[in-house]
Amino acid sequence: MIRTEEMKLNFGPHHPSTHGVYRAVFTLEGEYITHCVNHLGYLHRGIEKLAESKTYNQFIPYNGRLDYVSGMMNEAAYVQAVEELMGISDQIPERAQYIRVIMSELQRIASHLVFYASMALDMAGSTPWFYGFRDRDRILDLFEMAAGNRMMPNYMRIGGVAADLNEEFLPTLRKLLDDMPKCIEEYNGILTGNEIFQARTIGVAPLSGEKALNYGMSGPSARASGIDYDLRRDEPYGIYDRFKFNVPVTQNGDTFDRYLVRLLEIEESVRILEQAYRDLSEGPVMAKVPKVIKPPAGEIFYRIEHSKGHFGFHIVSDGSNKPYRLRIYSPCFVNVAPFEEMAVGLHMQDAIATFASLDIILGEIDR
Repeated sequence: MIRTEEMKLNFGPHHPSTHGVYRAVFTLEGEYITHCVNHLGYLHRGIEKLAESKTYNQFIPYNGRLDYVSGMMNEAAYVQAVEELMGISDQIPERAQYIRVIMSELQRIASHLVFYASMALDMAGSTPWFYGFRDRDRILDLFEMAAGNRMMPNYMRIGGVAADLNEEFLPTLRKLLDDMPKCIEEYNGILTGNEIFQARTIGVAPLSGEKALNYGMSGPSARASGIDYDLRRDEPYGIYDRFKFNVPVTQNGDTFDRYLVRLLEIEESVRILEQAYRDLSEGPVMAKVPKVIKPPAGEIFYRIEHSKGHFGFHIVSDGSNKPYRLRIYSPCFVNVAPFEEMAVGLHMQDAIATFASLDIILGEIDR
């Protein structure tokens, strides 16, 4: 390689490929990255401290502003953490439990579709964007039927869910589930099997399982490196122990595998949704909980298998109607850390594809 003068290049925070307001500083030797430094904090809104000034119920809507393409899952994690703290997790009505699973798995699919569409667009592939957002929009239609909102649902409640499903919801869900196998076939036909996409992702920025563990990574990015761990299966919460599904795991840990695991997870979410649709029973959707939530003094750390990885809440209660302390465990914050190492040695365009494969959302990182 012919040596040239080193150059510093800012990747973000305004660049659309940074998926929010993330910034990295690349040191370039020609077209190769020799050093990378992550810079975070441009979106910091102090949500954790806001939580300590809000009642437990008042904080529910703020969760949709964290990972803003996975609002249902953020809310589910929070209300389930409070229920565990109160000792009422076994009192949640069965229908509400099934509805939570339905909403969470729909949200997982919607999140992965944003990943699919955005990664393709980052690599100058505009057509997959339309396919991904076409089907995500159908999921947001379902959220609107149930919650009245699309991206910021405010649907989960301490004790259950805000309202029962209306008469349109289940027939619309049934139609979506019937169409998803054909949709998944289209996703794979357009992008997964594309030889240009494969050439730009296979073998690019591999991360070993050992390094992924050392960084504390979780979720699809970790499973792409061979870490066979999913909280829904290995530490079941809610009613996930009732469902049969596979946990997609690959071994190469490269940009292609991080993409592929998420596509395979869409198939498994459809499988879970089919079971939840079949077994959904009639009944109430809210437990009898006090109007003013006052968990006993104590603390809890509760986490779920989020679309991005392990997402959790550490809540300390002093017995009042507001959290004494609340901290959020963000999988995106952890999963972006290895990028400093992964980017070294890559071309600029390969770094963009690699960054996209980590699927981060800055609203969750900066909180």
